[in-house]
Amino acid sequence: MNNTITYMTANDCARAVGWNMTEGWGQGEKATREFFRPLPTYETRLDDYLNHIRAMGFNAIDLWLPVLDDAWATDEHIDIFNDVMQKTRLKVVGVAGWLGSSPEQFERICEIASEVGATVLGGGTTMLTKDRPFVVDTLQKYGLQLGIENHPEKSPQELRDKIGDGGEGTLGACVDTGWFGTQGYNAAQALEELADVLFHVHLKDVRETGKHDTCRFGQGVVPIQDCVDALRRIQYTGAVVIEHEPEFFDPTEDIKASYALLKEWMQ
Repeated sequence: MNNTITYMTANDCARAVGWNMTEGWGQGEKATREFFRPLPTYETRLDDYLNHIRAMGFNAIDLWLPVLDDAWATDEHIDIFNDVMQKTRLKVVGVAGWLGSSPEQFERICEIASEVGATVLGGGTTMLTKDRPFVVDTLQKYGLQLGIENHPEKSPQELRDKIGDGGEGTLGACVDTGWFGTQGYNAAQALEELADVLFHVHLKDVRETGKHDTCRFGQGVVPIQDCVDALRRIQYTGAVVIEHEPEFFDPTEDIKASYALLKEWMQ
C-alpha cells in the first residue's frame, strides 16, 4: 500500500489550553481558533506547529478548520499558511471539522479548501438537509468531494442514507473508525461495506465501546490492523489519516508509535 499517511491537526485540540480540556471539545476548539487568529503572530505560531508535525515524519496534514478558520481567515492568513506549508514541505490533503450551517459559511470553507490545495472535505454540514443541490453545485464549483463523517451513525447504512445518490460523485463517506468503535460496529467491516463510496479515512482507536476516549493504535477496541487489511482488499487509494485527540495530555508519543505501526501494516 502506498496511500498517503496524513496527520489530523485536530489531534492537538487541547494544545491551546495546556492539555487540560476540562470543559470538553468546544473549549479546545475555541482556544485553538483564538490562538491562531492574530495575524501578527500567525506565521510564527503556524511555523512552530507545522515543524512539530514534520519532525514526526509526516509530509501531509488534514487541516482542522480552527487552524485556518473561515470566521477570520483573510487572504493574508491564507498566503501565510501556504508559504509555511511550502517551507515545511507539507501538503494539505483534506479539510476537517464542522462544514457550516449557512450557504455563505459552506462556500467560504470550500473556497479555503481549494486555496490550500485540499481535494476532500471530511465532516458534516446542515446544508445537506437544507439545500442539497447547493452543496453539490458548490462542491463541483471548487473541484471538491465531501466525505460525510460518521459520528452518531450506528451502521454504514445510516451513512449511506445521508450520501443518497452521491451527488454526481461529490458525496461519499469519510469513515471515522473510532466512532464506529464507540458505536459498537466493526470498523473493518464498515470500510468494506462502504468501499464503493469511500472518499477518506480517519483511522482512530478508542479504549472502549460506548465512550469516545481515543488512544494509541492497538490499545483500544477498534481492530486497526484489520481496518488496514480491509483497505488493501478494497484497493482504497485515498489518504489514511491518523487521528487521536486526548483531552488531558500531549499525544505526540502515541501518534509516533501509531505511525510506526501503520507503516509496518501497510507494507
